[in-house]
Amino acid sequence: MSSKFFLVFLLVMGLLSNSPGQTPDLVHYVNTLQGTNSSHQLTRGNTYPTTALPFAMHTWTPQTGKNGDGWKYQYAKDSIRGFQQAHQCSSWTNDYAVFSLMPVTGTLTLDEGKRAARFSHANEIAKPHYYKVALDNKITTEMSPTERGVHLRFTFPKKQDAFVVLDGYTGMSGVSIDVKNQKITGYVHNGRGLKENFKNYFIIQFDKPFVAQGIWENKKGEKWDDRLSGEGRGYGAYIQFKPGETVQARVGSSYISLEQAALNLSRELGTHKTLEDTKAAAALVWNEHLNKVLVEGGTQAEMETFYSCFFRASLFSRKFFELNQAGEPYYFSPYDGTVHEGYLYTDTGFWDTFRAQFPLNAILHPTMHGRYVAALLDAKDQCGWLPSWSFPGEAGSMIGNHAISLLADAWAKGIRTFDPEKALEAYLHEATNKGPWGPANGRDGWKDYFTLGYVPYPKVREATAKTLEYAYDDFCGYNLAKMTNSQFYQDIFSRQMYNYKNVYDPQVGFMRGRGAEGTWTPNFDPYEWGGPFTEGNAWHYLWSVFQDPQGLIDLMGGDQKFTDKLDAVFSEPSTVHVGTYGGKIHEMTEMEMAEMGQYAHGNQPIQHMVYLYNYSGAPWKAQQHAREVMARLYSATEDGYPGDEDQGQTSSWYVLSALGIYSVCPGVDEYVIGSPVFRKATITLENGKKFVIEAEDNDPKKVYIQSATLNGRPFTHNFIHYADIMNGGTLHFQMSETPNTARGTQPEDRPFSLTQK
Repeated sequence: MSSKFFLVFLLVMGLLSNSPGQTPDLVHYVNTLQGTNSSHQLTRGNTYPTTALPFAMHTWTPQTGKNGDGWKYQYAKDSIRGFQQAHQCSSWTNDYAVFSLMPVTGTLTLDEGKRAARFSHANEIAKPHYYKVALDNKITTEMSPTERGVHLRFTFPKKQDAFVVLDGYTGMSGVSIDVKNQKITGYVHNGRGLKENFKNYFIIQFDKPFVAQGIWENKKGEKWDDRLSGEGRGYGAYIQFKPGETVQARVGSSYISLEQAALNLSRELGTHKTLEDTKAAAALVWNEHLNKVLVEGGTQAEMETFYSCFFRASLFSRKFFELNQAGEPYYFSPYDGTVHEGYLYTDTGFWDTFRAQFPLNAILHPTMHGRYVAALLDAKDQCGWLPSWSFPGEAGSMIGNHAISLLADAWAKGIRTFDPEKALEAYLHEATNKGPWGPANGRDGWKDYFTLGYVPYPKVREATAKTLEYAYDDFCGYNLAKMTNSQFYQDIFSRQMYNYKNVYDPQVGFMRGRGAEGTWTPNFDPYEWGGPFTEGNAWHYLWSVFQDPQGLIDLMGGDQKFTDKLDAVFSEPSTVHVGTYGGKIHEMTEMEMAEMGQYAHGNQPIQHMVYLYNYSGAPWKAQQHAREVMARLYSATEDGYPGDEDQGQTSSWYVLSALGIYSVCPGVDEYVIGSPVFRKATITLENGKKFVIEAEDNDPKKVYIQSATLNGRPFTHNFIHYADIMNGGTLHFQMSETPNTARGTQPEDRPFSLTQK
């Protein structure tokens, strides 16, 4: 037995064992098919079975949808047409930098529809470190990932012809076949809003000689046998191997050059002679990653849901940087089309992810998070704007200017990798201009917002939602200025952070649309979606005052009325009036299916709402509702989410909530207390310390906190400071089946709010 094989053998055996002193094998709990039973009409996650390492630049997935279809893998489909390199973070945005490989047996078939092979989920294994499917035509495909590549293996049926088809996808592509060295090199350029010189360079190294080869293109289906290179729209290649061959393909990709792709391939896969090598290495990476949060004392289903969500929370934002020959980071910028030194991350929409994804990263990955927020200002230098929706450049989708939330939150938590003055200057530019891209690039209606104190409707689409989110962002700008002693910016942003009050109508008890002349939009209907709101209604946006829940409580008439209104969210009927949408969008259907009244967890605006009971003297209700949402709306199955998963946000909500905490107001150093799912959770921090959350007597019925201690001292607060987590220690809860209505009810127990009780 060679020393290298012996090392891999020991590694695999270690992963299969849970003996004391060894890393627990947690990757087996993960189901990457979670949330894949989705469609345009109804989403249960809008995910695909991602095969990737944590935050990797490239991911791989089987493809059931047509080239260019955002629904690239749907659980209900019964055939696979390719195994593709993927970067998609939302079905609604489609993908970019894609190419695919497809094994074909029998007659060479190139067309994506005709070459598709049927399969059964019973013959599918979908894990982060390993994907395998046995197709009905007897071809088996396996994949294991690296950060910028993948190791594939195609096992063809005995004595049958063996082909591999490279599909150049939807845009420009170039391919070159090197018969002698058994490889294909090339590039693809596909996706929305990309720089003209944006290319994804790839090298595919095969381990078996070619019997025949050629070039083809997928627009007209033309094929050129024995031609070794070509360039154009949808150009690809095909190669033939001996009948019944088992073929390995190692793939490396780069956004910088073919030379860098070769370096990525050599560095990440050069010593991996077999798929088992890559599989074992990927499993080791994932087990080390997942063991950063070791949960114990839950059911099998709860373990599977937790680690499946933790997996998906660990995919975004994606690394966009590469390492040069000296191991130094550099990247091709999708913002200005040139190469820069340093770090860059992409593929996230801040409207979704500022709420939980980045507050989770601040705990688990502070070094990465520091690099991320610093790179926001580099992006500003390169394109003139702070990112809001990077995919991979700036798309400007959704609403709000939430880059400032990430920056303020990082600073509040001691992650200080950027110049705060530069950040505030960049944010002021966002807040006083409208950019050339989508509504979140700069600020829609900014002049009216400054002069009127709100964004008028119907003059500006989704104006009330924008008012609420601008006010929160202005608080983040104010708080960053306050923390860094910048009086100039404090004075500017302090004038707007209470603007939420200007769209609250006490006569109806909701936020609502308001015209430029000051009058309320007529015919108010709290069940009506759209109009002044974004993918929601007045029941959802009433609570979008992250920075000042006490101020909202005061507007609504005090603690009891506020609590009663929170209760009403769950007791109201799940009535939907389609409003300006003119027809049902999937979020409406998902809210109805949840049967939790007007609570629409499948979309982001209301996801913090259950934690607001902590601000009105009824924390036990937050505990009960948080547990109910987790139990009813999440699972590790293909139906695992109550709506779009959204780049790790909905998964991060679950991870934080299952630990018993949540970040209601990113931009301050607090996490609000909920109700932990597990009897014990051990967070191994980057600084080497451990923070342990214990929930004594916890079970699905005992969801209420009777008492708590932090490091042995009585703890009555409904929040915990970031530093208390990062310093290590133990937060101990005594759980009960009945609520303790006296605990956590004092003013000092309430979480942060601009207005104090």
